[in-house]
Amino acid sequence: MKSSSIPLPPRQVEISDAAQLTGTTPNEIHRYGEMGLLPEPELGSDGHRRYGYEDMIRLLWIHKMVGAGIDVDAICDIFADAAPAAGNGSHTAVVQRLRTVDGRMGLLSDFVTNRFKGLPEGSLRQADLDNLLVMERIFGPLGAAVNAGRYIVLAAHPELREESDRVEAAEDALDDTVAVDDPRVAQAAVARHAFELRLDAAISNSGQAQSDEELFDAWDALHPAGAESIDDAGQGTGSGEERVSLVEAVGMMPYDYSPARLRCMELTGELAV
Repeated sequence: MKSSSIPLPPRQVEISDAAQLTGTTPNEIHRYGEMGLLPEPELGSDGHRRYGYEDMIRLLWIHKMVGAGIDVDAICDIFADAAPAAGNGSHTAVVQRLRTVDGRMGLLSDFVTNRFKGLPEGSLRQADLDNLLVMERIFGPLGAAVNAGRYIVLAAHPELREESDRVEAAEDALDDTVAVDDPRVAQAAVARHAFELRLDAAISNSGQAQSDEELFDAWDALHPAGAESIDDAGQGTGSGEERVSLVEAVGMMPYDYSPARLRCMELTGELAV
């Protein structure tokens, strides 16, 4: 039986890695749990808590919200299922706005969100924003802004969005019960490769290459050589927070991928060569 040669990303990470990737500290993560902002995982047999993908996404959004000056009560209500308590109009407005995809998009850097100007409301999904949030953290605003072109094209081509959903469903079905040499693994890889070719063609036909060139030019204008480092909003950081490199992120960002799913990714890469 074949096995995947791609290293398995962690399915869960310890609090130190979770803190480094999300730009927080272990103490802050503990404090978020005590405040009810983050469901605290149960202690493992070794006495440590471990955090999965959904935990990391929430931590990244909490970090954004705290940085935007949103108070703890509002953040709790944003992630709660119940309707926000009545009586505080501004509090309720913030909660309701940030419970929507379009409202939460405003927490990403302007460099990213400016790419979506002109898109009809509701064009993006929460999963799209979550992916851009991770991209922005790992690759910075420029990397996330370039990646945003993918979602712009998907929003403009419903047939591609539907195909994307079908491909992702097939990949999600490759769980731990599926062997790496199961025919469904290769079938999913072929479907992913074919979809990416069609998406690339649609991106090319949309004029994204010119848009990307303009993005790089705009970024260079904002970041002249030797200038002070700037954060996502274009202001001097002064925080000393370092962006996590791709290599580091591989070991810090948990994805619950089975060996079959990783073998599918490997096959997709081989088809693209």
